[in-house]
Amino acid sequence: MSNYKVGYFVGSLAKGSLNRKLANALVRLAPDEVEMREIAFGDLPLYSYDYDADFPKVARDFKDAIAAVDAVLFVTPEYNRSIPGGLKNAIDWASRPWGQNSFTRKPSGIIGTSPGAIGTAVGQQHLKSILSFCNSPMMNAIEAYIQFTPDLISDDGVVNSESTENFLRDYMSEFSNFIGRVFTVFPRSS
Repeated sequence: MSNYKVGYFVGSLAKGSLNRKLANALVRLAPDEVEMREIAFGDLPLYSYDYDADFPKVARDFKDAIAAVDAVLFVTPEYNRSIPGGLKNAIDWASRPWGQNSFTRKPSGIIGTSPGAIGTAVGQQHLKSILSFCNSPMMNAIEAYIQFTPDLISDDGVVNSESTENFLRDYMSEFSNFIGRVFTVFPRSS
């Protein structure tokens, strides 16, 4: 069994983010071979190609954090049938300058929660389109659109529904297996 470092992005910058609660649950439910670490992006300035010749330190550190993990997991809400602007900005920074895309051949997964009945389904489809352009192999099944209900997940990631907890545990196990499958095609750099 291989060990994988997974960097996760919480799409919402809100302090009380439901997706942060979900991310905390995923960290708790990840299999032993998966080490989870958050990759924060809230301090990034708005991306412009004017920075391409000389990225600011915060952007270099951000790209280094992505380089230090084997795979990435996006835990994101849906804003106006898309992803939050801050997350899109982070992806833009990570994919630039041209030819230095941090997501190339890096396995990725997408999950999200919202109070709505369809969870984050439409926003996730938009994110899949973006990551496809970024050449990131994506776990397309199982899909995970979690309808958040009051007290479903505590602030520290305790899931109060046995069926949801089992689903999230299975999701993380499948994500670990997916990473392994990607690395049989695109071996990790040493």
